Amino acid sequence: MPRTLNIWTLLCVSLCLLAQPARLKKAFRCPSTCSCSRESIICVGSPSVPRISPNDVSSLSIVNGTFSEVKEAMFAHMPSLQLILLNSNSLTTVRDDAFSGLPHLEYLFIESNKLETASKHAFRGLGDLTHLSLANNDIKALPRDLFVDLDSLIELDLRGNAFECDCRAKWLTAWLKTTNATVSDAVCVGPEDMKGKRLNDLTGLHDECISTDFVLHQAVASESLSVDTFGYKNDFYVTIAAPSADSCMVLQWDHIEMNFRTYDNITGQSVVGCKPVVIQDQVFVIVAQLFGGSHIYRFDEDQSRFSKFQDIEVSKISKPNDIEAFRIGADWFFVIADSSKAGLSTLYKWNDKGFYSYQSLHEWYRDTDAEFLDLDGKAHLILASRSQVPVIYQWSRSNQKFALQGEIPNMEDVVTVKHFRIKGDLYLALTRYIGDSKVLRWGAKQFSEIQALPSRGSMILRPFSFKERHYLGLGSDYTFSQIYLWDEDKVVFERFKEVYILAPRSFTVVSTDRRDFVFTSSFKGNTQIFEHVIIDLSL
Repeated sequence: MPRTLNIWTLLCVSLCLLAQPARLKKAFRCPSTCSCSRESIICVGSPSVPRISPNDVSSLSIVNGTFSEVKEAMFAHMPSLQLILLNSNSLTTVRDDAFSGLPHLEYLFIESNKLETASKHAFRGLGDLTHLSLANNDIKALPRDLFVDLDSLIELDLRGNAFECDCRAKWLTAWLKTTNATVSDAVCVGPEDMKGKRLNDLTGLHDECISTDFVLHQAVASESLSVDTFGYKNDFYVTIAAPSADSCMVLQWDHIEMNFRTYDNITGQSVVGCKPVVIQDQVFVIVAQLFGGSHIYRFDEDQSRFSKFQDIEVSKISKPNDIEAFRIGADWFFVIADSSKAGLSTLYKWNDKGFYSYQSLHEWYRDTDAEFLDLDGKAHLILASRSQVPVIYQWSRSNQKFALQGEIPNMEDVVTVKHFRIKGDLYLALTRYIGDSKVLRWGAKQFSEIQALPSRGSMILRPFSFKERHYLGLGSDYTFSQIYLWDEDKVVFERFKEVYILAPRSFTVVSTDRRDFVFTSSFKGNTQIFEHVIIDLSL
């Protein structure tokens, strides 16, 4: 038990001072409820703080009073006070700057009142205060940084209160671990799982007291099918496939205005994909079109714009649906999933002069999506299809080609496949337009289902993460889109937030200038940019 100041000893000292010869100025008259000496005043049953100003009074004690609040600068007319004792009164409130004008105050005791809290700046300016007691009140919570001005504090007594050890106590538990003051044991009375625990011992309030939200930051006045990102020379860019505008829009993050602005516009015919690739300090954008063939554009630094660099064989790609760019060893590739009835998904490889057709994949299956990933240290490629279950290819180091390895059974009508990792575990998010979308986990050399999500009319189930929080964005053509949040204890995604997006087609993460955004493309409306914000529930 830490040493605490004996209040009654202080009272005795004050009473002893009363026995000294009275040498107060003639103008001073001691109130009828008080006993006064030159240095000490003790009031019992007083209805308010006495309006007296004796010289050099250093100690004021008011007990069993009937006043209910300590107002701003209530004791400023007694600037020499070093001790204030306000015990066993009817106090319910201590206002901001209640003790302003007391530069010498060292001891403050507000015990056995009816306080449930105090104003945030109740103790502002008390830089010389060494002992503070709020014992035996009804305190449930204290405002954040209540003790921030108490630089000289040696002892703090919080015993006998009714602390609710929820998010409101988070700041206090952190302060208790950093202060040099001796703090008495304070016990939690709630919530139920915290009941009986010492406030000084709590460590688990951080995660529970942090929440997040997605707030609209900006809208791009264009419909879109996909959004991709790239960084180049300390700047951050976004490419947006806008089929109705016949363009691939390139946006740049403006570090001054703190928004995304138009940087370039690559024109095309019904653009369905804009995939950027940075190779040896060169920036390329693969532009997939439904008409007029697909092309590759290269950034011209002299002109600060993209110029056509290469055509992609029209004969091989008739209805592109997805582009996936990736690297295996030192080699760069991209694959285009073709969704036509006679589709021929094709792998292209970079050879320092351009990309060339390297391998044909998965004929005749109307492929909807391609996903490159690492499985057990080996490069793999998953192709999804509306006409069969997803198939898995593995990269062969011997012949430098992808070879068909297997399939993901019982997963027909898959629109997209996206992989993600949580604490080292590999997961797949599979979007299905008709049946439930699925979350699978990799283990024992196979994928197994861990969760089904109702998803009628969905075209995208996209994982994304911010600050160790993992989300799934599930877009729907017929209702609100859903954002799910990973529950680590249940090992599933729980519904988190609804967002209204017309016919969403992608959720793409953009992080820059310590801010996090999600681009949500829309096939029937504006592309919306949501900012991921952290909300501290302890404030």
